[in-house]
Amino acid sequence: MIRTLHEGLLADGIKVSITKLCAWFGVPRRTVYYRPTKSAAKIDPRFAEPIKAMIEEEPSFGYRTVAWLLGFNKNTVQRIFRIKGWQVRKRAIGMRPRIQAVPSVATAPNERWSTDLARVWTGKDGWASLALVIDCHTRELLGWHISRSGKATTASAALEHALISRFGALGRVQNEFLLRSDNVLCAE
Repeated sequence: MIRTLHEGLLADGIKVSITKLCAWFGVPRRTVYYRPTKSAAKIDPRFAEPIKAMIEEEPSFGYRTVAWLLGFNKNTVQRIFRIKGWQVRKRAIGMRPRIQAVPSVATAPNERWSTDLARVWTGKDGWASLALVIDCHTRELLGWHISRSGKATTASAALEHALISRFGALGRVQNEFLLRSDNVLCAE
């Protein structure tokens, strides 16, 4: 911008130095003369060719494995992976989805309950596990239990609390309902 202004003023016959223009507009003079010098990334073929051969042979290998097997610096291998677009993405492990792909909609109370386990900071007692059970239709909190250990008894105590609060006692459920957790669906 300053150079364009300077050339325009010279064309009009007004002689003003670049230093004065920079001072007037509050622009550092070095930015007017600055030219970026960064060149395009260069890749040494003595590294790229063995890396390419190895990932064609074993496409699941990441840059650390390739670097270790070839005896190269891992940072060099990672830079080549990034520049060439050879980065390996982590694949999902196991069967997906774990639950049936049906809409999780409850049309009436006591049709579907949901449970979850969270870790909460309790101050001087440290971390504790909090298990919650809610009715998916009414969004009502039915039962909860907090404990220092994250054992299965924490979740079962929360479920017992929910059953007692909803039905008055354990074992008084007339109709089956679904209990949904993060991992599985169970009939109760």
